[in-house]
Amino acid sequence: MALTATVYNLDTELADIDRSVYESLAVRMARQPSETAEYMLARYLAYCLEYTEGITFTEGVAAGGEEPAVMVRDLTGQVTGWIEVGMPAADRVHRGMKKAGRVAVYTHRAVGQVLAQLNGQGVHRAGEIPVYEFGAGFIEEVAATIDRRAKVSVSVTERQLYLDVDGRTFTTSINEHHFS
Repeated sequence: MALTATVYNLDTELADIDRSVYESLAVRMARQPSETAEYMLARYLAYCLEYTEGITFTEGVAAGGEEPAVMVRDLTGQVTGWIEVGMPAADRVHRGMKKAGRVAVYTHRAVGQVLAQLNGQGVHRAGEIPVYEFGAGFIEEVAATIDRRAKVSVSVTERQLYLDVDGRTFTTSINEHHFS
């Protein structure tokens, strides 16, 4: 018998002071059986930190690797943002940059490994692609506490992330790296 996805309902208050984005979001996302809690949380945070009109979760790992974790489309349906999570392959990042013109990577992995995997791989406009890293242990700590239904407050100021999950507070810096 095949396992099914687990649906998470995260009532989110987003205050991204750095980008002047303030929204109340009813985020509903599916965690695939092959997806770790850490990957799912990084995908959720990437969605919040990139939030703009037209943003959506894709089928991601369930789509067999053809789509990024999060995608942004304009009103015409044109892909304008390609957001990867974890440790994406260079060809995916390259394809995203060619298709969308804007790519970002959010990783819950060791950023040195991610950069080493991407460096020198001929990725289109590689120097323009930010790779965002959360502080050590942050994703694991939060992932261990998040329930299928939660009230979450996401605040960002000066690249500091403040997260409140059902009354538990977490904080970390968001460090930006680049590869070539």
